[in-house]
Parts: sequence; structure tokens; C-alpha cells
Amino acid sequence: MIRFVLKGVLRDRSRSLFPILIVAAGAMLTVFFYSYMQGGKNNFIDTSARFQTGHLKVMTRAYAAEADLLPNDLALTGVKALTDRLSTEYPDLAWKPRLRFSGLLDIPDESGETRAQGPISGLAVELLGQTGSEVEILNLEKGLVAGHLPQRHGEILVPSGLAESLKIKPGDRVTIISSTMTGALAIADFTAAGIIRYGITPLDRGLVIADLADIQGFLDMEDAVGEIFGFLPGLLYDARAAARIAREFNQKTGTESGPEPDFQPVMLTLGEQGGLEDMISIYDTYAYVLVAVFVAVMSIVLWNAGLMGSLRRYGEIGLRLAMGETRPHLYFSLLGESLIVGVLGSLLGTALGLAIAYYLQTYGINAEAFTKSSEMMMTNIIRARVTWVSYVIGFIPGLMATLLGTAIAGLGVFRRRTATLMKEFEA
Repeated sequence: MIRFVLKGVLRDRSRSLFPILIVAAGAMLTVFFYSYMQGGKNNFIDTSARFQTGHLKVMTRAYAAEADLLPNDLALTGVKALTDRLSTEYPDLAWKPRLRFSGLLDIPDESGETRAQGPISGLAVELLGQTGSEVEILNLEKGLVAGHLPQRHGEILVPSGLAESLKIKPGDRVTIISSTMTGALAIADFTAAGIIRYGITPLDRGLVIADLADIQGFLDMEDAVGEIFGFLPGLLYDARAAARIAREFNQKTGTESGPEPDFQPVMLTLGEQGGLEDMISIYDTYAYVLVAVFVAVMSIVLWNAGLMGSLRRYGEIGLRLAMGETRPHLYFSLLGESLIVGVLGSLLGTALGLAIAYYLQTYGINAEAFTKSSEMMMTNIIRARVTWVSYVIGFIPGLMATLLGTAIAGLGVFRRRTATLMKEFEA
């Protein structure tokens, strides 16, 4: 019977071609949009982790409560000992002390008078005398468009957007005006070693990068930083592993005697910072909604196609009933046909969707022209991300829609009356 149904589907194009194309289109769009959304989520998570949150972050409790304000007066102290402890207890993770600050960048002219000024946000990381891991984490070499990376104390990287607006060139002397850990005015001269383009619109507008030791001296924060970032192996975020490490650390810290509670270190995961957990959940919810929408739309289309097919095959169905085929057997044979159509269409659609998704994952699309006013922490290169789910998700709407559409349209089989079949044939 299965061979009979399969031959009927493959040989009668009018019965199978249109439904297969509909299923293939739906499966292709499902696979592509799912992979596209996964790419967007991965882009957002990866960029946020590298520049803002880490996979894990250690701060004082008081700093964590006001982290958006960059309260360096509430920063961690004794950072070297704390970093050594973290590296000993969690050796698989990379622990990077960082210091964020804000201020004003002043550009002097030949006579030393102010030529231009602009607000900046600053990020101090270990650049000098290190193995280059921070350079790799922040993709600094890839983003460098002019000049060179800082090679000596007193050199900084200036973002391309700020350099263009203030007309800064590599080698220019600039002055940073900020406030120290104790609230005093801080002014220091630096050299713009290089111009960098992060490919992230908010950062290209004003994120200056400097060596950690330079900024610690500049802000009177010896052996003190605002945050210590933790990165999981391969820079791949694992929410469960991060939550387990944070829970262990916070339990140990809570039982130790130390400074007053507000200045005790606390570890947060990426999802616990800035509402990122909610945003990740929204991405996942959209993926489920996407599949549900395609199932509903395709079911309606295939239901109509099934009704049209039932009208065209009205005589065939009547003849099979007249020959003694039971209604349930006939009904399930129609479902078998729809299953074959669903499998063939899903295979074709999944292959096409994966091909498009892999292309977008490899080459990406430059959307910089559409993100000039964006505040999202995402790179301007849009990429998809193919996961194991991408290989199977197209079969969900492909099979469900065909079965559901045929199941509804095929109910007409049970409304045919055997007593009237001969009259139908005579007509």
C-alpha cells in the first residue's frame, strides 16, 4: 500500500507538485529565519560579553547596584590577589581586570589652545606586557584602520567616529579630562597611537581604549578596578556553566569574613546584567512564534489545496469506496500521501534554507547604512548561525501543516454516502 501511495504521489504531478512547493517554501523560510535569529542572538551575546558584561563579571555589591553610572569610588581593591584567587579556583576561565570611565577628550592646536572637544567613554585593559589576549578578545588588530596598537605607556586608541568628527590623526597629542576615584579632577596628556573601527555603532562614536596601568595611575586607582571579566573557554557562553560558577563563588564569598558587605565582591552572569536574560528569552520566544505562524499559514493553504484536490479526485474517492475500501483506510491513505509530500517538501526546503543560511553565516551582510543611529551592542555585519536545530526545524511546519491540512480536508470522506455512489457515477 505504501508503494502504491508513493507511486501515485510521484507520478501525478497535479496531485503533489503544488503542495510540495508550498511545503518547501515554508520549510525554507522557517530554517532561514530561525538561523538568522540565532545569528542575531549570538551577535548580541558575543558583542556584549566582549565589551560590556563578560560571561561572568566580579564587582563589589555597591558597584553592581549602580554599574550603569560607572561608580569607580565603589571599585574593587586588592585586585591582583583577587584575580590570582579566581585563576586558581577556576583555571579554565580567562579573568581580565578592566576599568571603565567617562570624561572629555580635548584636542589642542599648535599653540596649545583647545581646538575641539568631545565626550568619551573609556575602557582600560591590559595591553602592555601581556600575551595579547585582550587584543584578541576585543578584536583590536582586526579593527585598526590607521596607526598602530599602543606599544608604550601614554598611548591610546581613538574610535573612528570620534576621530573623524574631531579630526584626530595617529600621533596627535590629546588630553583626557575626568575625575579620580576620590572625586578629584584628573587631567592627563596621551598620544593617539591608532584609529580603530569596532564595527559597533555605539562604540565607534566614542569608546577610547587605553592601557590599564596608565588609567589606574591617572584616576588614582592603584591595584583597583571597577570590574573583573570572566570568559569561558573558546569565548562561548554557556548559561548553565556560568550560573553554576557564579553560585559557587557567591556562596564562598558570603561565608568569608572581609570588608563591609557593600564592598564584598559579587559575581554576576551575563544574563543577570542589563536585562540581557530577558532579551535572550525574547529571541527564543520569537523562534517558537515563527514556527507557529508558518504552521498556521501553511495549514490553511494546504487545507484549501486539499479541498481542491478532493473535488478533483471526487470520482476516484467514490470509486474506491464503491469497491469496498473502508472510509478509515481511505482517510489514512490520504494522510499517508500528505506525509510523503511533507517529507519531500521539507527535505527540499531545508536544503535551500541551509544553503542561504550558510552563505549568510560565512559572508554576512554589511548593514552599517541602516545602523547609524543604533544603540544596540551588535556588529554592523549581519550573519546567520546554523545550529543542529536548523537541520530539523523545517520539518515541524512541513509535516504538521500537511498532516493538519489533509486531516481537515479529508473529513469529507466520511460524509460520502455509499447509497448514492452509483447515482454519482451515472451522472
